[in-house]
Amino acid sequence: MKFKNIQLQLLMSACLLLFSCDHQLELTPAQGVEPDIALGSSTAITRVLTGAYSGLRNQELLGGRTILYAEMLGANNEIRWEGTFNQPREMYNKSIFTNNSYITNTWLRAYSTINTINNVLEVIDRVNESDRNRVRGEALFLRGAVYFELVKLYGLPYAAGNTETNLAVPIMLNPTLALEEVTFDSRNTVEEVYQQVLEDLETAESLLPESNGFFARNYVASALLSRVYLQMERFEDARDAANRSITVATENGKSLIDDYMSAFNNPADTQEDLFAIQVNAQDPDNAMHLFYSTPDFGGRDGDVTILPTHINQYEEGDERLEQFVERAGEIRTDKWRDQFRNVKVIRLAEMYLTRAEANFREGTSVGATPLEDINRIRARVNLPAKSSLSLEEILMERKLELAHEGHYIHDIKRTRGEIQDNNTDDLQYNYDDPRMVLPIPQREMDANPELVQNPGYGG
Repeated sequence: MKFKNIQLQLLMSACLLLFSCDHQLELTPAQGVEPDIALGSSTAITRVLTGAYSGLRNQELLGGRTILYAEMLGANNEIRWEGTFNQPREMYNKSIFTNNSYITNTWLRAYSTINTINNVLEVIDRVNESDRNRVRGEALFLRGAVYFELVKLYGLPYAAGNTETNLAVPIMLNPTLALEEVTFDSRNTVEEVYQQVLEDLETAESLLPESNGFFARNYVASALLSRVYLQMERFEDARDAANRSITVATENGKSLIDDYMSAFNNPADTQEDLFAIQVNAQDPDNAMHLFYSTPDFGGRDGDVTILPTHINQYEEGDERLEQFVERAGEIRTDKWRDQFRNVKVIRLAEMYLTRAEANFREGTSVGATPLEDINRIRARVNLPAKSSLSLEEILMERKLELAHEGHYIHDIKRTRGEIQDNNTDDLQYNYDDPRMVLPIPQREMDANPELVQNPGYGG
């Protein structure tokens, strides 16, 4: 779809309008809502690209909600939603209504961001030649990241098979120049969306520099690619992408922080952060803090509690246990305790875990042996080194290291596991259960007759 170019200074007001004025008789497909952008010069295009980062960092995307959705879908009777908001509770209970405002706004924000990116890419030749590769690389990285979130949430997992027939989300690559050009687009398949993500991220990795502030860098694209390859069970590619990310990141000063909990609640990127959403008093979106923290740290009433079924999986002496603290009468995780702190998206620790798993599955030792990488993670949290490894041990180390950061449900889906129901002991959800997938928002179903609803949600 394409978008009409109008003045940059109206960008924020139009975004507010998009989310506050949803008149049923005037619905336009999300990808047909106009972004307010001006693309007349290299400087203006760069500013618009920064606006695309703002879309990604919004609470409805990587500013917290996509992580929250993953945690609610993968709660596994290890965490409990105690909040009064129905939107996360529906995900927690695996009973999601198609008019859930959270999933609707995430869809809208995602396509608004994609549209902004497409406009940047349309006029990439106007960017100063010295900056062009970087700007194109950043735009492609952002688009690949957004589509990866969408395909994981709104489509059946890649591991479910039938990737060439199972439906995901519409792929929109072109900007709209006028509202009258808006068309109705059907959903692309899971395979098509994954291939588009790979194309965007692989190109981005080849274009991005090693150093780029807190914006996308080549080793960040490598890291995200490793996630994509893992979901596709392309373990050799996942191993190599993780190894590239580790190599370049560590050459540029990245390393594991000695104290585990010092990797969290930071106002700026740490030496362990490969990519984080920047949060401050002027841009305060951090939905994970909002729901996971408590009033004494600026949060709500403590909507998420941690249950003994989760805590009991840690070994005695594991310093990761220090994250669990009793506040407001329940056990909380302090990963999301403080207000105005960055949202962790990719940490270096994840890359070591991915490399270890992929090497183990492939019977290789690219970069390091699986045992070396796992013991590196264990040593940081004061656990004794292992002398041998199983796949189950690697996956458990991954689960505990990355707990409460939005990973577990996606690991369950790619490894064909099960999730325990949070209310009934004798009910489990298979990795490919339609209830583990978000519905297409009813707003979009009403606006676009070409869309088909996900199984189990009617329509």
